[in-house]
Amino acid sequence: MGYKTKLTILILVSVILATIFMVYDSGGHWEYVLPRRGKILLAIVITGAAIAFATVVFQTITNNRILTPSIIGLDSLYMLIQTFVIFTFGSMSIAMTNANLNFVLSAGGMILFSFVFYQLLFREEGHNIYFLLLVGLILGTFFSSLTTFMQVLIDPNEFQSVQNRMFASFNNVNTDLLLISVISFIVISVYCLRFTKFLDVISLGKDHSINLGIPYNKLIKRMLFVVAILISISTALVGPITFLGLLVANVTYEFLKTYKHSQIIPASIFVSIIALVGGQLIVERVFTFETTLSVIINFIGGVYFLYLLLKERKSW
Repeated sequence: MGYKTKLTILILVSVILATIFMVYDSGGHWEYVLPRRGKILLAIVITGAAIAFATVVFQTITNNRILTPSIIGLDSLYMLIQTFVIFTFGSMSIAMTNANLNFVLSAGGMILFSFVFYQLLFREEGHNIYFLLLVGLILGTFFSSLTTFMQVLIDPNEFQSVQNRMFASFNNVNTDLLLISVISFIVISVYCLRFTKFLDVISLGKDHSINLGIPYNKLIKRMLFVVAILISISTALVGPITFLGLLVANVTYEFLKTYKHSQIIPASIFVSIIALVGGQLIVERVFTFETTLSVIINFIGGVYFLYLLLKERKSW
């Protein structure tokens, strides 16, 4: 099958699942069901698209298909911000009850951290991308430790609010936040379109990229900021979904068997939408909301991650 055929299949599966999600068991209450489910579906599309886009770009930059942007520590920072606000001001503070303010604090904090982090690390020419990953991993562990420390000391009643933030949820997404997220994603996507051909070259490695005339260091900085913004927006919107990017990016690579980012990125977005819509249907219709979507995605993604590690080990 050619690329167009495979992409058409992904689009058709996405549309079918989205249609089932919108109309199944509606009971004819369209005025209530369609707006509510439509908001959830839009949140799924934006979150899935942002995570897929960011992961494909990040794996290209690092030249490693078992890494995800969460290794930089943004998911851990999100939980640290949420836990700190509840620990300091309580779950009924305006920073927690006002969804818009909480979104600005979370996304703004993660983007600001990424900006300072990149500026400090790229100030010296000797530091490469692997040094950045190492420092990001250490900071992520540090953020997780601080979060756990505050969660141990926090009031048990307040801990319930913290626990609700640990898992991604699409059921209570604010409409205003959706609009901000959609606009941000469109702007970033348009900005990145002109760099897709450069990403094809970067996937060959640093030395080949420089020899072929690519402004490697400058482009890497820009793409890392793009990744940070996309992950910050998706995490602040619905919560952390650690293994989604790893899962959809690798499934897309296996399905398409190509290196062209102009093909990989759109396909990975639809694979992500299929995974999230399908997962949400399972949560609602099979488990009747007794579990969360992020638990299912992280379980499947974790198993797939182990499979990739074992596969890579055999190829050594």
